[in-house]
Amino acid sequence: MAAFVGLLSVAAGLGVGHLVAGLVSSTASPFLAVGGTAIDLTPIGLREFAVRTFGTYDKAVLLLGMAVVIGLIGAVVGLVSRRSRVPGLVLIVLLGAVAAAAVMTRPNAGLLNFLAPLAALIASAETFEVLHERGQTSAAQAVDDARPADGVTVGVSRRKLLVGSAAVAAGAGIAAAGGQLLAGRGDVETSRKAVGRIAPTVPAPPLPAGADFAADWSPSFITPNRDFYRIDTTLTPPQLSTEDWRLRIHGMVDREITLSWSDLVSRRLVERPVTMLCVSNEVGGPYISTANFTGVLLADILKEAGVQRGADQVFTTSVDGWTCGTPTATLIDSGRQAMLVIKMNGEPLPIEHGFPVRMIVPGLYGYVSGTKWITDMELTTFDAQRAYWLQRGWAQRAPIKTMSRIDSPGESRRVRPDTPITGIAWAQTKGIKKVEVRVDHGPWRPAELSTEVNLDTWRMFRLRGRWEPGNHVAEVRATDKTGYTQTADRAGPIPDGASGWHSVQFIVP
Repeated sequence: MAAFVGLLSVAAGLGVGHLVAGLVSSTASPFLAVGGTAIDLTPIGLREFAVRTFGTYDKAVLLLGMAVVIGLIGAVVGLVSRRSRVPGLVLIVLLGAVAAAAVMTRPNAGLLNFLAPLAALIASAETFEVLHERGQTSAAQAVDDARPADGVTVGVSRRKLLVGSAAVAAGAGIAAAGGQLLAGRGDVETSRKAVGRIAPTVPAPPLPAGADFAADWSPSFITPNRDFYRIDTTLTPPQLSTEDWRLRIHGMVDREITLSWSDLVSRRLVERPVTMLCVSNEVGGPYISTANFTGVLLADILKEAGVQRGADQVFTTSVDGWTCGTPTATLIDSGRQAMLVIKMNGEPLPIEHGFPVRMIVPGLYGYVSGTKWITDMELTTFDAQRAYWLQRGWAQRAPIKTMSRIDSPGESRRVRPDTPITGIAWAQTKGIKKVEVRVDHGPWRPAELSTEVNLDTWRMFRLRGRWEPGNHVAEVRATDKTGYTQTADRAGPIPDGASGWHSVQFIVP
């Protein structure tokens, strides 16, 4: 009973805190703030383990783990307070202090954010006071067998405790749900629908015939939005409407610029396919996708701002405070075609992919180029500012490596003797010259390549053959148009991306 009282008290505080955060700012939620702080403090090796193990469900696993830990703490709050409520109240105050510290140290935290952890503390303490009193009354009456009406009295006391507990549980759930609804009150979907009516000034050319080997189980050339990989540090995607969006471009520039949404979409909008890759991708990993992106070329915007000599870094910030450092030379290179993106595969950017505006830079891993929900761009130097992942040991400059992956046959799959070996290869900004496959460590054989779309997108390969019955292993390597052949030396993602040949085992019955 005591453990249950403590658990419900903590749950009530979290629910009320989440509700108040919905009125103030989603970043003020004590639960999410503690989760965000946990992500920031997680050692890089542990984070990579979580991504490898749980993939895009890593945040769900974190939230579930936090819920379990907080539940255990709540139980402890109750158990240490069986004789007196003082120890429990002390622990609740300590929890409130931790939550307040997490909220107020989040990037872009405002003074009003403090209201959420304060409300959580008050709700938790008051709930604990009420339930603890009812619990003590019920326990005292249960051992007082001197009263003739003891059975009736105890039943009433326990019933009051159960009713109060049920009311607290329901209230906590309703408060949390209300906070979640309020967090999305900005009518972001209305903004997204309006973006759908904006057409590119320069549409992407139609895909050429033979751009993929999807009929033989390679990926489709264009990745549907629902299947596009997502890796970021936010627990809940920020809700930012086009009406509220602004991008400030400042620092080492001749003219500071602040772009509104109408300023941005009135410019020349270019649509083109680009392949994006996460630096967390292991050899053969899934975190690579291709989409038709529509946006404004950053080289044109930075030319207007006038980049000053010595500004070697473009330091960008998301609305949730995440930061990214990109080499200036890459962004001002008109041939690179880095963009501020507003649409993806003909649709408004999905919220989880950065709506209303995100940045993409072909040829660079996302952690140094792919700022979502972008609201600030400062021209500075790498010595003056260190972005989020640089502070955690990742490389400063991260060009995407020439790599390849076998998609079919899948690992340990049983296949027909004539099943082709298919997959993808990529070498953004350089292009794929050839792909070679070998089976059972035999000679390297040139694979058939799909039609090239542009240098910034992946390219499919296919090797036909007839495989004898038994167990087989297939390996792949790619060579880009500079003549570089990917290395066989295996390296993990840290600090600048994985390397090595991908291999799969398959079985012919």
